[in-house]
Amino acid sequence: MMTTSETFIADFYSQRIYPHQQLLATRSADSVQHVLTQVANLRQQQTAFASLPITDRTARLLAFAEKLAAHQNDLAHLICEEVGRCLRECQAELAKSVELIHYYAKLAPEFLANKVIATQASLSGVSFSALGVVFAVMPWNYPVWQILRFAIPALCAGNACLVKPAPSVLRVTEALFELVNEDLPFQAAFLAHQDTETVIAACDAFAFTGSTQTGKHLAALAGKHLKKSVLELGGSNAFIVLPDADLFQAAKDACYSRFRDAGQSCNAAKRLIVYEEIADKFIALFLKECQKLQTGDPMLPETTLAPLHRIDLRDKVHQQVCDATAHGAKLLLGGKLPENQVCAHFYPATVLDQLNENCRMWREEVFGPAIGIIRVNNITEAIAAANATPYGLGASIYTQNTQQAQKMAHALEVGSVFINRHTSSDLRLPFGGVKHSGFGRELSEFGLYEFVNVKTYWQK
Repeated sequence: MMTTSETFIADFYSQRIYPHQQLLATRSADSVQHVLTQVANLRQQQTAFASLPITDRTARLLAFAEKLAAHQNDLAHLICEEVGRCLRECQAELAKSVELIHYYAKLAPEFLANKVIATQASLSGVSFSALGVVFAVMPWNYPVWQILRFAIPALCAGNACLVKPAPSVLRVTEALFELVNEDLPFQAAFLAHQDTETVIAACDAFAFTGSTQTGKHLAALAGKHLKKSVLELGGSNAFIVLPDADLFQAAKDACYSRFRDAGQSCNAAKRLIVYEEIADKFIALFLKECQKLQTGDPMLPETTLAPLHRIDLRDKVHQQVCDATAHGAKLLLGGKLPENQVCAHFYPATVLDQLNENCRMWREEVFGPAIGIIRVNNITEAIAAANATPYGLGASIYTQNTQQAQKMAHALEVGSVFINRHTSSDLRLPFGGVKHSGFGRELSEFGLYEFVNVKTYWQK
């Protein structure tokens, strides 16, 4: 879980398996020349791959899906060890990844078929062709899903894909790419951070999932070299509870959304916006749900709140919590570092009331198991609070008045709005955000069209 720009490291802390942090694997980063050779080889392979009928390309992806499905339990255990997430959450990641491949294999031929558009021409329309080699820099928190979420639609379109994985999930990455069929132009690049620009310049398009700070830097590099890019960055999703909501269900969903994956998800609920008139009742229900969470070994089924991936991530969350209490927020639950160093990677489920604009948690993404509550008096205040953040990934609205919720949804500055459900991703719907949450979309046909040349043709 400790990384440098030069070394890829995989290590794991588990209260049951290891009394102390253990180093599991390490390897030096490849030279930039080695990676540029990979790019050149992928470019040659991509030309032949793109010339295949799309059904041949999807058949190769389905063969990969079979191997992934056969090894998903092993991969889930590796993710649990290297990331620290609960095993069942890792298993769900693998199952969704297999489903993703089947989704695109079935629908990509339809999505990518030439489309006729009526004009004064005898024949006119658009076709969709590959861009070439797509380079991606991917994070550690969903080390299989996020790689495949970008790569599978890009491969369907006939692109080649080169992935720079997060250094702290080395074994997961190696195990994943051992399953990739040789006839797919899809490889990992164990690249040092400082060589990233060189590879961006050598490829044809760029994808990034990760923090907004890093995304800004990499987007500037992609822009410098005029590379089409898609950025899926941070989020600070509002979870809005109106007075007529089913408070029991809202409390249950809010707890699940905030604390699943130890809170280390960009798309989790991170700010609870609650009407003053029902705030006390809702908070009591929410705290009751949060108190049910059980920390422990992430391999065990009874564990519902896993350790954080790295100590520095835990420390940042705690600093944000301390800052909030120093600026007037009221600590209702958690907020204390573990006294036992054996439990150093854990942070308790933490809830703060009366979050205000002076708190870092109001304007920063909180990437861990802590959430702040904002009290409002009406719809205008709720929308203003939801939009008062640099981020714009997603939001949830809980109410029985769905027409009112739909009107509110139009006013929210986000990429997706969920009514009476926590924010999530669906293969059939586009995923992405606005503002500091990035640009471009993944999933659905919209994600498929991100890395294609939409070519117009016109015949007199």
